[in-house]
Amino acid sequence: MTTPGSSTAQTNPAKADNKNTFYFSGKKRKEGTGFEDEDEDENHDDHFIEFKVGQNIPQIILPDGEEAGKGGGGDTEGEDGHERGQWGNKWDFLFSCISVSVGLGNVWRFPYLCYKNGGGAFLLVYFIAMIFCGIPIFFQEVAIGQYLGSGGMTLVAQLCPMLKGVGMATMIVVFFLDIYYCVIIAWTFFYLIASFTAIPDLPWDTCEGWWNTPNCFRASPDNMTFNDIGIANHSKTATNRTTTPVEEFWEHRVLMQNAGLEHGLGGMQWELVGTLFLAWVLVYLIIWKGLHSSGKIIWFTALFPYFVMFILLARAVTLDGAIDGLSYYVKVDWPKLLEGRTWIDGATQIFFAYSVGMGALPALGSYNKFHHDCYKYDRNPLQPLCLDRLHMHGLHSRDAIITCIVNTATCLIAGVLVFSILGYMAHIQETTIDDVVNSGPGLVFLTYPDLVLNLPGSVAWAMIFFIMLLVLGVDSEFCNVEALVTGIVDNWPDVLLKRRRLFTMGLCVFMFLLGLPMCTEGGVFLFQLMDFYSASGMSLLWVCFFQTIAIGWFFGAERFCDCVEEMTTHRPSKFWYLCWKYFAPAVMITVFVFYVISYQPVTYGKDYEYPKWAEILGLCLSLSSMSCVPGYALYYLITHPGTFEEKMRDGFTPNINRLKVKTNPQNLHVSESGVGLLQRNNTEYEMGRLHRPESFVTTTTTE
Repeated sequence: MTTPGSSTAQTNPAKADNKNTFYFSGKKRKEGTGFEDEDEDENHDDHFIEFKVGQNIPQIILPDGEEAGKGGGGDTEGEDGHERGQWGNKWDFLFSCISVSVGLGNVWRFPYLCYKNGGGAFLLVYFIAMIFCGIPIFFQEVAIGQYLGSGGMTLVAQLCPMLKGVGMATMIVVFFLDIYYCVIIAWTFFYLIASFTAIPDLPWDTCEGWWNTPNCFRASPDNMTFNDIGIANHSKTATNRTTTPVEEFWEHRVLMQNAGLEHGLGGMQWELVGTLFLAWVLVYLIIWKGLHSSGKIIWFTALFPYFVMFILLARAVTLDGAIDGLSYYVKVDWPKLLEGRTWIDGATQIFFAYSVGMGALPALGSYNKFHHDCYKYDRNPLQPLCLDRLHMHGLHSRDAIITCIVNTATCLIAGVLVFSILGYMAHIQETTIDDVVNSGPGLVFLTYPDLVLNLPGSVAWAMIFFIMLLVLGVDSEFCNVEALVTGIVDNWPDVLLKRRRLFTMGLCVFMFLLGLPMCTEGGVFLFQLMDFYSASGMSLLWVCFFQTIAIGWFFGAERFCDCVEEMTTHRPSKFWYLCWKYFAPAVMITVFVFYVISYQPVTYGKDYEYPKWAEILGLCLSLSSMSCVPGYALYYLITHPGTFEEKMRDGFTPNINRLKVKTNPQNLHVSESGVGLLQRNNTEYEMGRLHRPESFVTTTTTE
């Protein structure tokens, strides 16, 4: 037996015994003194046992005790020798997919975009994109991430080297998303803390606060005659438009909102700065040990919101006027379908809600199990081993469909909740649903707080609701931050893998600082710019299109189906193939071209138009990610050696180490981490243990 890179152990068959035990590092066990001390050094190379096929194979024994339970089997190694964690079981993975794709995008973003784009018209576009783009690409991203064992930044580069810019664009999109997504968590923290400040009442249930204006009017849900008189008298003393206490608390207390970006960002809202800092601390504490620490948390964060939402739903649909809101929700406003904004919002909301094109799904998929024995290993030393096949544990199209159905159902439930409340608000204010609120990214902070005012024990329900929002927000945010960290670390593993924790902390601090401008008086207008231009709309559609083209055309949809079949033993149906190859790219390019032709700049609410410089800033945010695709392709053509034809051929030829499987290997190598892989039960895997405990081998021979 040899251990390359360390030492060679010669054993005499006549004298061989089971106590001839070696470290992989080549150090022998000291007689009577336990094991020789060795500093934990993550920089040392992996070592191997080498033996000839057909000859006597040494028996591999793991050490007993606690360290055995922490053996190297918890981490698999990529082709480059760097270790990568894994999920504990397939349920952790499934709930993680639900967690990362079900979040504030469903409860916060979907309702306000649906309200902004006319209800039913938006839903029509949404379902078209869901069938032909959302579900197929969701499955595609998880599958390719799991097959390659890499996150979003390096994924496309392995399939089509010339389109490596797609991975860069993905990381830029996720970077922008992480910055402003945490601001929503900060708003949620503000409301949660504010819920304790006016017990037994809530601070958004009064017009007597220092932040209120003469326009504020608190309608009575039980006395419509009082409302009629109050509104008539109010319009004489203020303006023709009344505002509710909930609206004024949001605009003048939480945001301290100014009149627009033409007046500058204004002063800092220091309370929001504090809650933003608290949000980033919470996110970092959850991810600081990697995804393995969050496996059990994910179960709670994926299920708790539904418990709260169904209780709120039971109350919302029984409110007066709720039926009018639900009618508005499903009624198609056909002229809206002629607006490019409706199509771009509906299509990209699918990608946003499913976390498609953001690197999170490949990152989650990359932590699934890869290697397995071709034959069940029962410690028979003469039994052949096969470690060169790849296996995907538990990935089926069923998982993608289940996750996407749960996601869409969550969106629809949130829509029913919000539009029921909007119908109720319009009823007591005696106005139309179109005019009941000034739609913007804060719609959820106007409707849900209004709903809890109509529940007994409103303070308790307010706290429960904002804890739910907090769970949803942090749940999606730490998965998105993990996607960003995974994508960057995968690109520079030699430098960053051993410093992952420190790098994650530095990245969180940096993104916290970049989020501070959105905590100013004009911050919400900047927030809207980032939401529309940086992480959705054109930029997200652009990234998803080229990623789908890279997999479906340059790598090949047929070859991708072969990969899925190799990993799952099930070949994707013809529908999946057609979506990956034709339907999804066709839908995306059609929506993109239609939007560009009918382009309209973003607005805040229904009436605020951004100054020209702000629109240009937004377009620059989009181009910062979109330009990576053609930019890197041009860079590749300039710097890659060879003729133009050779550059094009190499640029569109996959470069995947995992596909290079040896045929009839003469020497089989079992790595240090492979020892644990052979011996451990699959359910004992844990992710993220990047240290390498000592492994031992006992050699046995037969005469």
